[in-house]
Amino acid sequence: MNLLVTGGAGFIGSNFVRKVLSKDNVKVTVLDALTYAGNKKNFSKEIWHNPNFTFVEGNILDRDLVYRIMGSQDAVVHFAAYTHIDRSIDLSDPFIDTDFKGTHVLLEAAKHTGIGRFVHISTSEVYGSAVYTPMDEEHPMRPQSPYAAAKAGADRLVYSYYTTYELPCVILRPFNNYGYNQYPEKLMPYFITNALDGKPLPIYGSGENTRDWLWVEDCVDGIIRALEVDMSLINGEVINLGTGRDFSVNYIAEGILEVLGKDRTLIERVGDRPGHVKRLITSYDKAERLLGWQPVMEFDEGLKRTVGWYVDNREWWEEIKARDEFKTFEKNWYSFLRGIL
Repeated sequence: MNLLVTGGAGFIGSNFVRKVLSKDNVKVTVLDALTYAGNKKNFSKEIWHNPNFTFVEGNILDRDLVYRIMGSQDAVVHFAAYTHIDRSIDLSDPFIDTDFKGTHVLLEAAKHTGIGRFVHISTSEVYGSAVYTPMDEEHPMRPQSPYAAAKAGADRLVYSYYTTYELPCVILRPFNNYGYNQYPEKLMPYFITNALDGKPLPIYGSGENTRDWLWVEDCVDGIIRALEVDMSLINGEVINLGTGRDFSVNYIAEGILEVLGKDRTLIERVGDRPGHVKRLITSYDKAERLLGWQPVMEFDEGLKRTVGWYVDNREWWEEIKARDEFKTFEKNWYSFLRGIL
């Protein structure tokens, strides 16, 4: 199988590429624009030297490039997106362009070239705060940030290509992923790296907002199952990937400090994020039924492994956090939140 992976140099994408390349008879082409969160260092030397791996630096908004690459592919796994809610509140334009318009370019190319399977990676954020729990795939879509709205639009755009053009597709909605190689402005790596440097862990509002946290390798296994199962079983379906358990930001911050042996005085209260989702917790019954998938990693063990990875890979995240772009956004964003406390 020739497999196109968009956004493959990002967090979930790179973990997916690592795992799928271990499969027999899979050739992977990664298309990634290497925006601020894309990182070639997410790929090991073994991957770069793998004859079944090809990397193309380019943007999914580049129609000519996308059409040229798509013509030789059997399937697509579409990760490419701007994903940080905070950044979407600060400036929404790149989210609309990449997450929605970029998905449209890919769908048009897939339709034109006759792709056999289009796996779209959506997000639990399209639901907004839980109206009922656990949240199944029929839960109302009430996105509460520009990022979530852009992803909701892309999610429904993919579905429209299934209904209108019979494009073979499946939409996966992973809940909050955590694990190795996650860009260090996201909650868990940001708290871990700050704690390692003795810096504050800024918690939005009460810190009682909860999320369903999914170990990234469990998520990857679910995506691979969506490539392997008979397409007739999942064509046009929306499938949640999560654990059915949720944990608060307070619990995570305290757990990180405990693992690292750091004092709780590092916790800092700041203003709440505008439009903050209160609770996300999934039902993964459909994934179990259609994909034969269920999560494996227990949260506390996954948290320990994640902390350990950032302890052992300080050079990876120090280089990122030293960038002017990272420091400028960090300073401006948290100054804003401290100002509304």
